[in-house]
Amino acid sequence: MSDILIEPKDCALILVDQQAGLAFGVGSADRQTLLNNVIALARTATVFGLPIIASTSATKVYSGPLMPAVQAAIPDVVAIDRRNMNMWEDDAARGAIAATGRRRLIVSGLLTEACVTFPVLSALAAGYEVYVVGDACGGLTPVSHDLALRRMEAAGARPTSWIQVLLELQRDWTRHATYDGARAIVEAHGGGYGIGLAYARDMIKPP
Repeated sequence: MSDILIEPKDCALILVDQQAGLAFGVGSADRQTLLNNVIALARTATVFGLPIIASTSATKVYSGPLMPAVQAAIPDVVAIDRRNMNMWEDDAARGAIAATGRRRLIVSGLLTEACVTFPVLSALAAGYEVYVVGDACGGLTPVSHDLALRRMEAAGARPTSWIQVLLELQRDWTRHATYDGARAIVEAHGGGYGIGLAYARDMIKPP
């Protein structure tokens, strides 16, 4: 099944421009919900041992650093700053991705229309398999965000969500090494699903 479903050993997480200055412009989703989803995705990558490559742009002139709440979820990751919109055109960022040895990239970023779409299309052209976490990407408007996702999908990218990434990586709740970490993420960030898991743990006792 590893040819069909993603496995931790095959994947790397790419975070593109998760910066407050760009988040100000997001109109495709509630910004707090979007931040929640990005944090959940980052925590998921940590629990499953995925290499994480973060990149930022225009940190000094507009966009600011990696958002503090995202940085707190991945404290050991140092973002690679760059000048261009396309992360793939930055030698250091592209080299860091190549150095992971992973050919399946899971991508989250701002803004969907440019700084997500451009490296995704470039990575696909370079032979990578790319999964775009649509609910951990933000666009200027719902329409432009959707059109960007559709363009990437038409080029071969695979749309997904942060909770699908977590469940696909865990897949079997008897995988004890990641069970507690995965469950904690769902409880903290998974809305009603997480509330239900917490309730089941605290209220439903075995006979």
